[in-house]
Amino acid sequence: MSEKELPGFIMCVCTGKCPGFQSMDIWDFINQVRVELPVEYGFIHPQLCEEDGDRFLADYLKAHRKVIIGACAPNMQRKMFKQAFKDAGLDIEKDAYMLDIRDMTNEAAFKKVEELVEQIEAEG
Repeated sequence: MSEKELPGFIMCVCTGKCPGFQSMDIWDFINQVRVELPVEYGFIHPQLCEEDGDRFLADYLKAHRKVIIGACAPNMQRKMFKQAFKDAGLDIEKDAYMLDIRDMTNEAAFKKVEELVEQIEAEG
């Protein structure tokens, strides 16, 4: 996969106080993702579903890169972010990969992201 094709990885931690992330060291996790996996970059946003998250996502999507969002339930993510993808001229079903990584250890969440990145690479 060429660098231009690498997806970005955004981790949303629901303000950092969500009990769903208490089994994880979010800083070790995000560092492992961005260093060990073929992603454009990895970073943490405190709450993508808030207004600043909407603005951030709108800016990010201008690059027209695929994005993996590790956060809450994928169906909720699709509902919340659908308009941002549409406004950017992207298809949320083709250009976004939503993962629920709550209530996981670093190892379990990393494995889930790693498997998805391998799937994206195989798709070409």
